[in-house]
Amino acid sequence: MQTNDPAIWRKNLPWPDRNTHKHTRGRLGVVSQTGAARLAARAGLRMGAGLVRLFCPPEAASVIAPAVEAIMLTPFSNADALARETEAMDALVIGPAAGLDEMTVANISAVSQGGAALVIDADGLSVFKGRSGDLFAVLDRDDVLTPHEGEFERLFPGLMDQGREKAALEASRRAQAVVVLKGFETVIAAPDGRCAVNPNGSPWLATAGSGDVLSGMLGGLLAQRMDSFDAACAATWIHAQAASAFGPGMISEDLPEMLPRVLMSLWKPD
Repeated sequence: MQTNDPAIWRKNLPWPDRNTHKHTRGRLGVVSQTGAARLAARAGLRMGAGLVRLFCPPEAASVIAPAVEAIMLTPFSNADALARETEAMDALVIGPAAGLDEMTVANISAVSQGGAALVIDADGLSVFKGRSGDLFAVLDRDDVLTPHEGEFERLFPGLMDQGREKAALEASRRAQAVVVLKGFETVIAAPDGRCAVNPNGSPWLATAGSGDVLSGMLGGLLAQRMDSFDAACAATWIHAQAASAFGPGMISEDLPEMLPRVLMSLWKPD
């Protein structure tokens, strides 16, 4: 067990150089239907993903399109179409406002067959209540689950009785994926036994949509091929640091705009 500190992962943060272009910086996809997807997508862009694309059902496209600029938009009609459209992505965020229905289950199963690292959050977790094994069966060790305690209980009933750190480690072992157990002291656990507790939690994160921003941040780092455990640690620390830097009055839309300040504090140019 260790304290999540930039010393753990700072040297592994992905920075561009003179030869970098948008495709080498990584391609992030976000699958959803509503504003939660826009929060995640913008956060991924701010974290350095070179290209971010929103995937949504056709009926949602007309609502989302006027609210995005640098973020691209691709409608899909079914899970098979989503799998085809996301083949080129390096990382995918799926779950925020995805819907608690079989379409979400089908979408997760479909995209898991590709090579993208997955960040699964919100509806993408809760929809597997009572059948968590179906989710674990499609995951690999590069994937990340980001539950708050309620979502964690739905996937791992009774495990919280062991305490947050032991519960997160056991959950990661069962899922064979990185688990980010969110809270004021977020716990990040990997299947290989690595575990870190985040020390800089911020009360200003207690606002709707902040978790969607975290998912997008994490997806942005994974798209740039950062190790999943290191990326989860980095995103969690930077997320809290950005909230504390903004302070009172913060809403989730403010978080992506604070990320450049925190990232600049971590950047050590040659």
